[in-house]
Amino acid sequence: MQTFMIPGTIFMSLLAGALFGVKGLFLVVFNATAGACSCFFLSKLIGRPLVSWLWPDKLRFFQAEIAKRRDKLLNYMLFLRITPTLPNLFINLASPIVDIPFHVFFLATFIGLIPASYITVKAGLALGDLRSVKDLYDFKTLSVLFLIGMVSIFPTLLKKKKIYE
Repeated sequence: MQTFMIPGTIFMSLLAGALFGVKGLFLVVFNATAGACSCFFLSKLIGRPLVSWLWPDKLRFFQAEIAKRRDKLLNYMLFLRITPTLPNLFINLASPIVDIPFHVFFLATFIGLIPASYITVKAGLALGDLRSVKDLYDFKTLSVLFLIGMVSIFPTLLKKKKIYE
């Protein structure tokens, strides 16, 4: 489902939690990471030549911006994965196009999907009490995700502050 951007992966995570309990977390994270990596390579194969042909100047601009931040990419990618700022679909598609190295993408995806997957799998344990998907992501849960995301980007912000001083 992740590879071909088919919606509904959240329901598979809920089902993994209901069937396997917290052990389903490993299954969910592994499968989501494998699907995201497959989407990464499909985008590299198909999307990159297409974007390069349609918008070469914009692509060079974004690639140059990524190149400037090469040493902090893991922190940025972790922030994007942990916080619900951008859809994972966009991250999967855009990363190879703007030259995010695969090892950074893989590591950030694997680690960054754990918090949200844990919440979803844990909710699968209490599946009978849920009335809608919105019950999973209340204000407290989103605040925790943003807090974890801020912790992941903190070293980058600290390093940037030292550069300007």
